This record gives sequence, C-alpha cells and structure tokens, in this order.
Amino acid sequence: MRTFGVTGLVICLVASSAFAQEGGPGPLGKKLYDKYCSQCHGINGDGKGVAYPFLKPEPRDFTSGKYKIRTTPSGSLPTDQDLRNIIQKGMPYTSMPAWLLFNDQELEEIVDYVKSFSEDFADPENVADPIELPSPPEITQESVEAGRIVYEELGCAGCHGEVGRGDGLSAPTLKDDWGNHLLAADLTKRWTFRGGPTRQDIFRAFSTGLNGTPMPSYFDSLEEEQRWDLVNYIHSLGRGDGPGYSTMVTARKVRREIDLEQGPELFEGALPAHFPVVGQIQQPGREFHPSGNVISVRAVYNESDIAFELRWHDMRTETSGNNAPDLKAPAFEFDPYRGAASAPAYEEEGTGDDFWGEEAGEEEDDFWGEGEEGEAAATRPDTEFSDAVAIQFPLQIPKGMRKPYFIFGDLQNSVDLWFLDLAGNQPEQFVGRGSDSLESQGVADLTAVAGYDQGEWRVIFKRSLRAPGGVPFDEGQFVPVAFSVWDGFNRERGNKRGLTSWFYLYLDPGGEVSSVGPMAWGAGITLGIEVLLVVLLRRRFTGSSLDARIDVKEGA
Repeated sequence: MRTFGVTGLVICLVASSAFAQEGGPGPLGKKLYDKYCSQCHGINGDGKGVAYPFLKPEPRDFTSGKYKIRTTPSGSLPTDQDLRNIIQKGMPYTSMPAWLLFNDQELEEIVDYVKSFSEDFADPENVADPIELPSPPEITQESVEAGRIVYEELGCAGCHGEVGRGDGLSAPTLKDDWGNHLLAADLTKRWTFRGGPTRQDIFRAFSTGLNGTPMPSYFDSLEEEQRWDLVNYIHSLGRGDGPGYSTMVTARKVRREIDLEQGPELFEGALPAHFPVVGQIQQPGREFHPSGNVISVRAVYNESDIAFELRWHDMRTETSGNNAPDLKAPAFEFDPYRGAASAPAYEEEGTGDDFWGEEAGEEEDDFWGEGEEGEAAATRPDTEFSDAVAIQFPLQIPKGMRKPYFIFGDLQNSVDLWFLDLAGNQPEQFVGRGSDSLESQGVADLTAVAGYDQGEWRVIFKRSLRAPGGVPFDEGQFVPVAFSVWDGFNRERGNKRGLTSWFYLYLDPGGEVSSVGPMAWGAGITLGIEVLLVVLLRRRFTGSSLDARIDVKEGA
C-alpha cells in the first residue's frame, strides 16, 4: 500500500507539471500561492489581500497583466524569467520580499499560477521577445554631462526634481493606473530602485518603461547612446549601489565657537553617518509606510557645546499647520489616496476607536480639494500637519546594555528628546517615559536652525554639553542616540512617524590638528633621534677606549 501511495503521488506531480507546461496552472502552484502570496495579492490575484490596506506601494494586481519590471517592450507582458526574477529578488523598500525558499519546480508552478489570473497570457501573440540589454559602456565625464542635458530636455525634473531627490512639482500628483498615489523615485538612492541598482538595471528601465505608472519607455525616442548617457548621469547622482548604513556617528572635537550661522561649514571634517528610517508599527499611531528611509547625521563639539546636523529627503516642505511628539493619531489612518472600499469595517482590539480614525470619511474625496485635480505642487493647499524631526538620548547614560524603550522611553528609563516643528525654528525639549508620558521642558538649553533645498531638509541642533535636566556629554563617551522624522504630507504626527532604532554617538577626543602641531611633533622626533644617536655613539666610543686601555694594561 505504501509503494502504491508513493507511486500515485509521483504520477500526480508529473501530471501537474505537464499540465503547467501546457499553459495551465497546477495545484501545487495554487497551494503555494495561497500560502505565501494571497495575503497581499489576494486569493483572486487582484491585489486586494487582507494586508492590502496596510501596504504602500500597493500589491500588484495580477488580473491586469501590467508589470513594472520586465525585459520586454513597453506595454508587453513579462517573460517567465522576468516573473521568476521578481519572486526571487523581491522589490526593495516595498512589502515584497525576496522568496528564496522555492525550488525550481515550485517556482515554475507559482509563475504559471500567477499568469493564470490574466487572460492576456493565454494568447501567444501577446508574448513579446525581450529587448537587447547590452553590457554597460565605460563611464566618462562627457557622457555624464550629455546625460544631464537629456535629463533636462526630457523634463525628468518635473517628477524627480532638479537633482533627482523625488521632489518635482508633479511629484505630489503622481498616480498609477489604479488611482493610487506614487512616490517618484529618489534617483540619489540607487539601492531603493525596484528593478535593481546597476547601470544595466537602469538602462532596462529606460528602455522598457514601467507599465501601469507614469514612467514611459525611451526605447523609440532615444538612441542607445543617449539612454546610456542618461543612465550615467543618474548613476552620478547617488553615492553607491548600497545604502552604506552606519551604526555610530562620531562627533568631531573643534577648537572654535559653534555658531549655527555657519551652517554646513560648521561640520567640515566631520564624517556623515547614515541611519535607516523605518515605520513605527509597534504602538497606536502606527506608520506602515513612511516616505523617508534614511537620515544622515554629522556632529561636532567643543569645550562647552555640541551640535548635530540632520539631513533627509522629503518630496515637499510642509511648514503650515503644526506638529508635536505628543499629538494623538489613530491606530492606523485611512490613506486619502485610496477609495473607501479599501477600509475594513473593524476596530482595533482594546482601543474602542475606529481603526481608521475619526477623520477617515472626511478624506474620501479628492485629496487636493475640488477643482485642483492634477495641479502642480506650487498651488497645493496648506496642510494640517507640518514636517518635524527629533533626536533622542537616554536621560541617564546606561551602565550596561539595557537602553530605554526606543519609542520615547519607558517608566524605568526615560529619554531626553530634542524636537523641532519645522513650521518654525523654535526647538522644544521633552522628557519621555513612553508614548503616553511626554513632559515638555520648553526650549531649555536648545537652539536650532533649519532649511530646505531641492528636496532635502537640513536641521542643526545645538546644546551645551551639560545642560540642566538633559543628558550629559563627555569626550571619549559612547551615548545611545535615535532619531524620528515626521512628514506632514503623509499626515504624520505623534506616534505616526518614521524612526530609527538606537545607534551610538561617540565623542572623539582627538580634536582638530593645527599646522603648528605636526611641525612641533616632527621637530621633537628629529631632536629625539639626534640625541639618541649622540648617546649611542658616545657609549660606543667610551666602550672602545676602555677596552683599549684594558688591553694595554694586560699586555704590560
């Protein structure tokens, strides 16, 4: 009976595989899809799985037959290999992970099942051959400059911004074919590119376009050389194929006054540290898809003060309205870019409040207001919530590994929070003992300045090393540090925000090296060597004379 059962199972698997190869999905593909994919993409492949309301960008609607990442011409279906690549590599900075657990047969079965959601795959005439993807040529400065001109002539800055930070005038109005808002790609962060960060990946995107989005194909409008020029210019905007995340920011010691009016010049010689920003999904006010993904930090200090420079990219400034770390936000807020059908009718257990917040119904209409469809960001209305940023430290430096809870501290371990509402330059200090226990200390000893330029916020905080009621700083010390960023456009406030985990600040005691120091050090070394040589020579000469006298005496 056991032999018969195994044989029957083998026959079923072979039959299933044969059926899949003939163009139809097998039962294994459905089983795997239902288990691993349906939660986001839906049982029916329409992108409306149970997790859909919490995800941005939205899961792919397989019934449409529209796929962004392909090697086929614009408007065409992807190849089976394209689908395999997406499954195995995932989509960076989305909810689509890299699925590496499937063997070759399972992968083929899933691909066949995904294709079964769209009738377009049933017609062989709809299947196009992949375009040619040549090897990347050498990057030259001439090519980069030619690419910059192409970038300007094509109007790429309208979506991606003048320097590629995703802050173009049209960026707030971008939508996909399903009416969902899209963020224009930040071209300075190649590691976030959905189709891959390499130059060949970028060339493919320019050649095929991204189906279902405003991003067109330039296969027919640009010669191959022009596409490579554009690729090389885009490549020049970023600092690497990977994020280069840090675990520590080193504060450089300086022997000059820390004057905030110096701006970026104040931090010359201080190395930047890049920390990942993620959504706050632990406590009510959750943010599942923050617009920011990295904050860059530099720090300097002198004998009396310490200063931090924070930089992050933001699609646009929100300097109307207000913000604060203790503002209340619903457990999860209705996305104004989605229709009411996407909002589930249930409450979060234990809160008693509508899961989507009391304002959900008010946001159902056009986000920009009547008569403003598609208008440029220059005519946008004011927003209720402003952009904001904060630095967080333990109020008491921990003696061991234990740190305060990273979401505004806890009852046993409080935090020192430096907050700035970017609707003004008035910082505010808070003592945090948890999200529900934030006590304002007023301005205290804090000062701050802020500015926005071409898609980037730059904020500088300054405080004395030992301020009353604040965390103390000592040179040579490691201090836990964390950051929070609020995007007013995304209606972030209170606990609804992007944040980092704990990292470290190190106050390097090395300090600046003046021109006199190396000269004195070199002169000292030279003098020391000369003295040492004189001593050695004298000892050698004295020893030789003594040996000679002894020899003479013994001879006598």
